[in-house]
Amino acid sequence: MPVKDLGFRRAAPALAVFAAVRLSGLAVLAVWGAVAGSSPHTLLSARWDSLWYARIAAEGYGYEVALPNGDVHSNLAFFPLLPWLERLVSAATGLGHGSAGLVVSAVAGLAAAWGIFAVADLLYGRRTGVLAVALWAALPVAVVQSMAYSESLFTALAAWSLYGALRGRWLTAGLLAAGAGLTRPVGAAVVAAVWVAAALAVRRGERGGRALAGALLAPLGAAAYVLWVGARTGGGVVGYLDVQGGWGNGFDGGWAFARFVGARLASPAFLAGIGLIAGVVLVLWLYGLCVRGRQPVPLLVYCGIVVALALCASGYFGSKPRLLLPAFPLVFPPAVALARWRTGRAAAVLGALALVSAVYGAFWLNGSGPP
Repeated sequence: MPVKDLGFRRAAPALAVFAAVRLSGLAVLAVWGAVAGSSPHTLLSARWDSLWYARIAAEGYGYEVALPNGDVHSNLAFFPLLPWLERLVSAATGLGHGSAGLVVSAVAGLAAAWGIFAVADLLYGRRTGVLAVALWAALPVAVVQSMAYSESLFTALAAWSLYGALRGRWLTAGLLAAGAGLTRPVGAAVVAAVWVAAALAVRRGERGGRALAGALLAPLGAAAYVLWVGARTGGGVVGYLDVQGGWGNGFDGGWAFARFVGARLASPAFLAGIGLIAGVVLVLWLYGLCVRGRQPVPLLVYCGIVVALALCASGYFGSKPRLLLPAFPLVFPPAVALARWRTGRAAAVLGALALVSAVYGAFWLNGSGPP
């Protein structure tokens, strides 16, 4: 693949677009909060999973909540890299841990945008790279990128790890994959992508030693945390799965999700069921375009695993849209299509998408929110 200059000047348009879209979303959230009497800061940093991350940063692991039905919600379900960074930023700045999480997400969001641009620029050129970042920033649930959640941090590590693998920078790819494995359970997708990229490189006879080293580094983060949880809980190698089971999370091939959709279709909320089916079809169609567009195999492996884990997990169904946020290769086919349009027309479409994303994000956070 051609070598691209990844200096700030080349990536600056993508970063500027990302910042503009996200700031517009925060501005709409602020206006909505002023009308509704809600606090945007609280919605972004001190509700849902943000509270769990902040508690881990402040107190460490060991907190759990026993529910009336016998389930146990343990904070061991949350991987440690984001809380570690929150603690570090809090110690350096004096901010509360939730506010520190917003700082981490802001920086990680820019890093993720840069990484997405780097991959798209490498494959399709600068214009498509900028448009891919704009689309990712304007997704319907993109407000999560500005929350004290781990999606932005994970996507940054994943995108740069994949870029390293595509460029044959194996130690970088392996180290970043290990970091992704300390961030979210879906870090397994990054590990698998690095392994596939390394195997293909060895098959081509390219620097097998370095590729092997990167492949060995990649799973260390996830393996270390999962084994630590197993030792702490006494559950061994399946201890972490038991912790997730306490939250009602598991992998059932999508059966629970299918039943959930079926229940909506058989109820007065049938339009919601139709919307869910349309959303799934859209995601699968975009992935099919990725395959037909001959994206590099490591990208297809990564994106396929992220999509499969999001759609086929048995956990809370309201989380599925945000679980798909790291599947950034899905935005490449529409970005390639937009790159063929005139600039004014593409900008109008992106502006409309950004507005819809901003309004939906404000509505969502002031309603059910992204647990």
